Amino acid sequence: MRMAFYPAIASLLLVCCTVVAGDSGNKWTISKRLVPAPMGASEVLRNAIIATPAPDVRQRLKNFEKIDWGAMKRARAASRTFPLSDLGKYLNVEIRSDEINGVKVHHVIPSEIDPKFNNALFLYLHGGAYVFGAGDNSVSEAAVISNTSKIRALSVDYRMPPADPFPAAVDDVVTVYRHVLKTTAAKSIAIGGTSAGGGLSLAAVHQFISLNLDVPGAIYAGTPWSDLTKTGDTLYTNEGLDRILVTYDGLLKAAALLYADGNDLKNPLLSPVYGSFDKFPPTYLVTGTRDLFLSDTVRVHRKLRTAGIVADLNVYEALSHAGYVYNPASPESQQTYGEMREFLRTHLQ
Repeated sequence: MRMAFYPAIASLLLVCCTVVAGDSGNKWTISKRLVPAPMGASEVLRNAIIATPAPDVRQRLKNFEKIDWGAMKRARAASRTFPLSDLGKYLNVEIRSDEINGVKVHHVIPSEIDPKFNNALFLYLHGGAYVFGAGDNSVSEAAVISNTSKIRALSVDYRMPPADPFPAAVDDVVTVYRHVLKTTAAKSIAIGGTSAGGGLSLAAVHQFISLNLDVPGAIYAGTPWSDLTKTGDTLYTNEGLDRILVTYDGLLKAAALLYADGNDLKNPLLSPVYGSFDKFPPTYLVTGTRDLFLSDTVRVHRKLRTAGIVADLNVYEALSHAGYVYNPASPESQQTYGEMREFLRTHLQ
């Protein structure tokens, strides 16, 4: 009798909840939230959050239709550039600029190479909403990965809009990858990056598969922008809570449309989450509970696992988008790159 009672109650509750949701047009209106400092995060991250004013979504909702993208890119580049010579000294790596079949790249060589990675290479793709982060700025995380994993890295300074929208970035990655395959076995190559770099890495692997190229041995998808549409649940639930991205509406939406250049945003080479993951290599994913792209990350993880692919999902308490990049002294950052090294050691051949 009792066993039959529980399903009946569950069905009644489901009906009630469905009615409530239907009354609001399948949307929930959530009242103003009071979000305390995250006691479950590291002290370093918690203090950084406490020192940050609450993000103002309204300030981010600018009209980007008539923006001078070139001027914005130059301004951002000027404000964020860290000289490569200083970066190399700080992280104890050698950085050398080069071109591969017309594509700008940066070679990053650590002072000490892990014997496991003597024949390995990390193909790095920078973030920046598919619009920003070019030039010297494209090397920073590649240098961190090279230093922490003791692996050679090749950072691709791929073309971007407004001058070179999709598919220029994907084409550049394919060009460099084909070149690398001449001297390095695919199973000894890792590909990855953060944000747009993570999304582009996933898109590039889709393209490698379509071109019948051997896939890399591993992928690093750090909070990947895997869906350019406003679909993911956390684009709504974490709006105003992510202190880095804040909201999809505004700059992110404008950048997505600029990069796509009129193409369908659900094209897997633009939004890789919509592609097939059947032939993907083992993938290391990173996100946080306050990350606007948390849904983009977990949806990729679920697609990978459904396809039977090894996928290591790392979700950090209270971390906003790419917070492990912006706060390298935090335990969250050190764990992200430390565990990545072990993942690469396990899966690269």
